[in-house]
Amino acid sequence: MYAKKSDEKGPCRGRSFDSVNSAYGEKQLNNEVTFSKIGENEDNRSISTGRPASSRKSVATIIFSLKNEVGGLVKALKLFQEKHVNLIHIESRKSKRRDSDFEIFVDCDSDHAQLKELTQLLRTHTDIVEITPSDNSTLPDDDLVNVPWFPKKISDLDLCVNRVLMYGSELDADHPGFKDNIYRKRRKYFADLAMSYKHGDPIHRIDFTTEEVRTWGVVYRELNKLYPSHACKEYLRNLPLLTKYCNYSEDNIPQLEDVSHFLKEHSGFIIRPVAGYLSPRDFLAGLAFRVFHCTQYVRHSSEPLYTPEPDTCHELLGHVPLLAEPSFAQFSQEIGLASLGASDDAVQKLATCYFFTVEFGLCKQDGRLKAYGAGLLSSISELKYALSGKPHILPFDPMVTCNQECLITTFQEVYFVSESFEEAKNKMREFAKSIRRPFTVHYNPYTQGVDVLKDTDSINSMVKDIRHELDIVEDALNRLTI
Repeated sequence: MYAKKSDEKGPCRGRSFDSVNSAYGEKQLNNEVTFSKIGENEDNRSISTGRPASSRKSVATIIFSLKNEVGGLVKALKLFQEKHVNLIHIESRKSKRRDSDFEIFVDCDSDHAQLKELTQLLRTHTDIVEITPSDNSTLPDDDLVNVPWFPKKISDLDLCVNRVLMYGSELDADHPGFKDNIYRKRRKYFADLAMSYKHGDPIHRIDFTTEEVRTWGVVYRELNKLYPSHACKEYLRNLPLLTKYCNYSEDNIPQLEDVSHFLKEHSGFIIRPVAGYLSPRDFLAGLAFRVFHCTQYVRHSSEPLYTPEPDTCHELLGHVPLLAEPSFAQFSQEIGLASLGASDDAVQKLATCYFFTVEFGLCKQDGRLKAYGAGLLSSISELKYALSGKPHILPFDPMVTCNQECLITTFQEVYFVSESFEEAKNKMREFAKSIRRPFTVHYNPYTQGVDVLKDTDSINSMVKDIRHELDIVEDALNRLTI
């Protein structure tokens, strides 16, 4: 998820896992609860119900878009009335995605059942942009009400994947494509595709332009010169398979749908398109379900060796070959599972460990350092630097690594090395035990959901499953002796 500028271009920025402030600020005046959108220049129209804070249940935020037509908002709000959902606050603004639309922000009292029924109705009348469920919508137990909300089944990712923090269709003034209106329109096209995607949908196949393919070709060609001497053996083992089954080549950008099917067969991971940067919590939550959020757009052609944000070159060349490796896939998933329901501080530490492993990790193979981090394997200049003998190298230790500063505008001051993915996974498991949660989670591959282990009943249920698996192992061993 990180890519760096070439040495000739100097320092650059990559994907940041730094926490960002919530889009909403909350204040109480004279026993009234009001919510205000901060950091916006648009003039918003707001209504507050003035309900006392003490009477609130769990607050959910829903953002949906409407065509600029008479009666559209009234029709949408009647759905809230039909489901007996109390409105705390509502405001609107011009949509940043489509000029002809308005986005409506609604804060409401809601439990999980109400929210589910309401959103199903809203989807038939509006285009839902984002849903932030109430903190206890999937954890109704009294002893878990203060745990941050987290998805419990793979389809729950629909509720949080559109909380894009940066980029997407909006570009900073220093972005290479900022002044290119054609490129910005193209980026909006990709963002709209990702924002409308729902779990289970086929990933839209892209007819990439000649310019996009040419840009991909430059990156592909230059990186492939370095891979034989710089990439780890697992990467080198899987890249030819991607060439064979997903048509990785200099003159073809692979389709995410084909890549997703390939990963599913090899490691159980699937691809989900995303419009831009996600928060650390939302991104890591996807990994818990073996879902990798992947961009589909291509960096600007004026600087093919640089991108200020993850693009499809970074994702497909940096991440995918190793996500096809079962041991590495499990390592990635366990970081995601450790993040579910964890505190903001714990999520930040896990994200930092992810940064220095999955993004910028090194490993030892045949007595030499090799790269397995995607940020290195998609960056010509930093890949050379990391293995040049110049940077400071430390053994990967999550307790130390989690406090290391993640540098976004330049090469890292230190890189962390593991003896193997198995060693890194074992260390992360021990580190995860230090994260304070009133429960443990277990991924259920049959339901593609997580089981919350918080009492003897849930633990006993898992024990029964383990005993069945052990019976299979025992039977297999017995057959070896026949």
